[in-house]
Amino acid sequence: MTEADDGERGSAIVEFVFVALVVFVPLVYLVAGFSAVQRGVFAADAAAREAGRAIGTAPDPVTGQARAEAAAALAVEDQSVSATDVRVAYLPAGVECTASNGGYTPALVPGEEFSVCVTVTVRVPLLPDFVDANTATGQFVVERDRYVDP
Repeated sequence: MTEADDGERGSAIVEFVFVALVVFVPLVYLVAGFSAVQRGVFAADAAAREAGRAIGTAPDPVTGQARAEAAAALAVEDQSVSATDVRVAYLPAGVECTASNGGYTPALVPGEEFSVCVTVTVRVPLLPDFVDANTATGQFVVERDRYVDP
């Protein structure tokens, strides 16, 4: 080794730490953020499907809505998403889920078709709670059996 090499000792460690901070930390945050959003999408889809199945097999609308709320909460919790950020709404068949959901109540008569929309607020890690503009919506179309006792 020469005296010129002594001035470069330890610089590889400094460069590695710098690259790790500049590249790897944001990369890990992006992966965590995308994972949270994808988890919210899976939760919304699963919750809509389970809520639709629960209300579609219920004997009356009041029992059905209670079952649908409980089923949606369980499906969302299975994806490790807070169940307090879940909204369940019902729409007539053929109507897409939008921000202005509501107003429709299924009658649960034989042969009825309607949609169940579940909206889940997605929390991205390390962002404050007031940043809740990220939502995922799942939709499930329910077709009541035509040969069910009313």
